[in-house]
Amino acid sequence: MTREELIAIIKRKRSLLCVGLDTELHLLPERFRSLHDPVRAYNHAIIQATSHLAVAYKLNLAFYEANGAAGWRDLESTVAYLRSLGDCLIIADAKRGDIGNTARKYAEAFFDQLDFDAVTVAPYMGSDSITPFLGRPGKWAIVLAVTSNEGALDYQFLPVEDGRQRLFERVMERTAELGGPEELMFVAGATRPEILRQVRAMAPEHFLLVPGVGTQGGDLAEVLREGLNTDGGMLINSSRGILYAGKEDEAIPMARKAAEALQRTMEVALRARGVLG
Repeated sequence: MTREELIAIIKRKRSLLCVGLDTELHLLPERFRSLHDPVRAYNHAIIQATSHLAVAYKLNLAFYEANGAAGWRDLESTVAYLRSLGDCLIIADAKRGDIGNTARKYAEAFFDQLDFDAVTVAPYMGSDSITPFLGRPGKWAIVLAVTSNEGALDYQFLPVEDGRQRLFERVMERTAELGGPEELMFVAGATRPEILRQVRAMAPEHFLLVPGVGTQGGDLAEVLREGLNTDGGMLINSSRGILYAGKEDEAIPMARKAAEALQRTMEVALRARGVLG
């Protein structure tokens, strides 16, 4: 999916919503757990309930890899179903970060074999862990910049050289030299809005993938205030807040309601920012 196509979907759906499909069997309603393929059935139901509201879906690979071959089949089935809709960005939240031939093989796996549009990439090993994911029209590398977890303080905010920059700023500065806003995004967590403001200032045109709204404590209004640009410029992720908004027979209706509430707030902000006509 190209940048222009993504922006068009944002304007058509009046939304920046990314739904995280971090699906766990033991949290599913009983009527799904009794099915032959409960995870993929639940994923499909969530997608059906939210596809008119979501511009992206993010599949965290750990939740599928943990289930072995069956989990891999659930992953492939979910991606194929999303691809059949044709109007959402499909993200592999894989956080891969290796070099040389290994990074190239990861890119081939996620882009060529599994048909994802975007992959999250860990930049710790430097530019050669990022460049194999670039240079593919319509494909994206989403590089970790500032994450929403407490452990982000361990490394991401350390000063470098003369102390004029923090590590995440150096990562962003160097990464932006490798690829433009048409193929490169940054992860910027929702739990530190003042940092999100700084990330946006450093990358005014790049899309930001923003996790941490809702369950992790990020405030949607603050995220919208600090992160919006003239194209929208963000994919704001909600995983558990949508997947598990309700229980049993209310699970899917409540997931839709949770997504609708987020989308309405996003639409107001998009209109105020002039993104929507």
